[in-house]
Amino acid sequence: MSVLSFGELLIDFVALEMAVAVGDASGFVKAPGGAPANVAAAVARLGYPSAFMGQVGEDPFGRHLAAVLAAEHVNIAGLTFSQEARTALAFVSNTADGDRSFMFYRHPSADMLMTPADVDTALIDACDAFHYGSITLIHEPAASALIMALDHALAAEKFISYDPNLRLPLWENASAAKAGMLRGLEYANLLKISEEELEFLTGGADVAPLWRDRMALICVTYGAKGAVLHTRDGNRIEHGGYPVAAIDTTGAGDAFVAAMLIGILENRDGYRDRLPEILDFANAVGALTCLQKGAIPALPTMAQARAFQTERRA
Repeated sequence: MSVLSFGELLIDFVALEMAVAVGDASGFVKAPGGAPANVAAAVARLGYPSAFMGQVGEDPFGRHLAAVLAAEHVNIAGLTFSQEARTALAFVSNTADGDRSFMFYRHPSADMLMTPADVDTALIDACDAFHYGSITLIHEPAASALIMALDHALAAEKFISYDPNLRLPLWENASAAKAGMLRGLEYANLLKISEEELEFLTGGADVAPLWRDRMALICVTYGAKGAVLHTRDGNRIEHGGYPVAAIDTTGAGDAFVAAMLIGILENRDGYRDRLPEILDFANAVGALTCLQKGAIPALPTMAQARAFQTERRA
């Protein structure tokens, strides 16, 4: 089983201090990031085949990111390098209320300029699951590249997962963000969405408006409180989280997605019977990712995740 992630790969500069806005930080730690790339790295760190498709700049940051993914044993055959724009940068801090503050440098960035011609359909054919986020849908030609890849994944009957990351500063306005994020629902078999994103897209806590024809599962994450999994037949599976002394929550949701995908693909024909177990594992992997600064550096191995679960159950 293997997972292919499509989308942005960038440098996160994470604030040295906790509980400050980006502009008030005294300095930053450089860390590789980008939600789909985090998922690809998380799958590989957990010991499963993983690939990434996207575009970075032909610059030192782009080459660094390619090397990071390769070192994580992620297949980067689908990663292209743009001569027209530089690698995206994001400055990130954890604010006093536990939220995150972002500032992005994408005017444009290389990932925004990926075209349908850059899509390697052979990589899609070789994967078992295809994962994507909403950021790639913001600008053309990257949006068309993603839609082409999704159409191919759909025709090839791949399991498709979607995380509609809410990053309002990247959209023209809130209405455009909502429309774009909703557009991405049409292809997904699994929707992973945060409590904040659910409120933004529906105006409440009811997942009913988010169901689409192909969707089998909707998973709503609630941070340290855990997650709730909704199935197509109306079942609701709730599992408490693993509270930790979080240092940086960046990438926790992406690690959660990776763990969910591994659990589903390992039990493709009978995963519905194991959803509570899969959800518990995903909560543990997400929690562990909060214990270091940066997303990819903080991702746990399978042994670490299992040991953490065993310790917390004792």
